[in-house]
This record gives sequence, C-alpha cells and structure tokens, in this order.
Amino acid sequence: MQAPAAPAQNMPGASAEPNAIAVPTTAIVLALPRDLSPWGMFLAADVVVKAVMIGLAFASVLTWTIWFAKAFELLAARRRLHQAIEALNEARSLADAITRLNDQSGDVTMLLRATETELRLSADAMPTDGVKERIASRLERIEAAAGRRMIRGTGILATVGATAPFVGLFGTVWGIMNSFIGISKQHTTNLAVVAPGIAEALLATALGLVAAIPAVVMYNVFSRWIAGYRALQADAAAEILRLASRDLDRGTFNRPSGERRRPIAAVE
Repeated sequence: MQAPAAPAQNMPGASAEPNAIAVPTTAIVLALPRDLSPWGMFLAADVVVKAVMIGLAFASVLTWTIWFAKAFELLAARRRLHQAIEALNEARSLADAITRLNDQSGDVTMLLRATETELRLSADAMPTDGVKERIASRLERIEAAAGRRMIRGTGILATVGATAPFVGLFGTVWGIMNSFIGISKQHTTNLAVVAPGIAEALLATALGLVAAIPAVVMYNVFSRWIAGYRALQADAAAEILRLASRDLDRGTFNRPSGERRRPIAAVE
C-alpha cells in the first residue's frame, strides 16, 4: 500500500508566501488618484500645467468668439456690397447712384462721398485725366482702409493656431518631468506611479490641439472671405470710377462762365 502524496506546499522549491509580491502593488494602486476624468486630472495637475490648460482654454474661447463676430461682420458687409453693386450697375450717372444709395450706409457710400468730394474740390480744375487719377487715388485709400478693418482680429487666430500646440507641448514636457521626479523619489519603476502624471501632461497637449486646429481652419476661411470682399469692393470702386468718367465726358461737372456750380446737385 502506497503512502499518501505530500501536499504541494511542502514540495521543494515551492514558495512559502505566494502573495508576498501583491502587497506593495496593492499599496501603490491604492495611493493613485481615483478620478482620472479630464476635470479630475486638471485638479490634480501641477500648477504650471494648470496654468497652461487655463491659457489654452481661454485661447479656444477667444477663437470661437472671433469666429462668430467676424463671420457676422463679413457676411453682412458682403451682402451690402452685392446690393450696392447692383444699384451701381443700374445707375446712369453718379448723381443717380448717389440717389439710389442715399439711405444706405457702408463702404460703397464712403466711396461715393469721396468721389463727390474730389469732384467738388476739382471744380476749378477739370482736366478729365487729372480728375480721374485723383478719384482713383481716393478710392484706393478707402479700399485699403476697409481691407485693414476686415483683417482686424484674424491675426489672433493665426497666433493661436501657430503657438497653441507648442504651449500644450510645454505643459506635456513639464508634466512628464514631474512624473520622472516622482519615480526617483519613490524609488520604483512601476508604470502605475507615473501614469496619472503622464495622463495630465497629455491632456495639456490635447487642449493645445483643440485650440489650434479650429483657429487654423477659421483663419483660412476668413482669408478666402476677405479676398472675396476686397474683390467686390474693387468692383464697386471701378463702377463708381466709370460713372464719374462718363459724367466728365458728358460735361456734367463743367462750370458755366461766371457761375460756380456744385458738381452733384442730388447731394445736399
């Protein structure tokens, strides 16, 4: 009759304490932060990483604010320009155009007023070529000023799009550096020790991309819209110059002898 086999724990080479390694791992896990949501990681992040995240969030809010404000401004200005160009195309003279657009406000009205002002100032010097050149110079300056006004604010989009990823990367580098400092202080290479810090650092990179990508897209869209707006304004200026040239060739603004006549009787 054979003797019963010895229990497995008494066999040579068997470990007497199989759960000895689980104790420090459990302690490390319990020491980790429980909330790894974006808000929880923000609250647990380093002060520098928090400042980076707040700055990127502010840049994102500013980007969307500029988008709504500038989009509304550009769309309204383009609609007014289309209506004004239609009125200019139907006008037979400069006085007729001023009468049609007398109740409107906008860049075309400024162009008409500049043309009327130059014609009034040139009442005693009416060589056709000189008057046309001076009118064109005034219209070009107004076009340039309107273009600068429309560009205003888009530079912020370019700045955010160019710098936000690098700002987020700075927060990531700072957070990972703190994680490695934590490794050296706790004398352990366990990934569970550095995982929360790395997650917080990567959140800064994600916020940088969230701020930068829409800013770049919006800047490109506004660049195309502003180019179209400038083209429409150039069309309006060219039409006004044609009306003034037509009136000059007709002799509409020539003064009778001994009488000082206002160039455009419709504008009073």
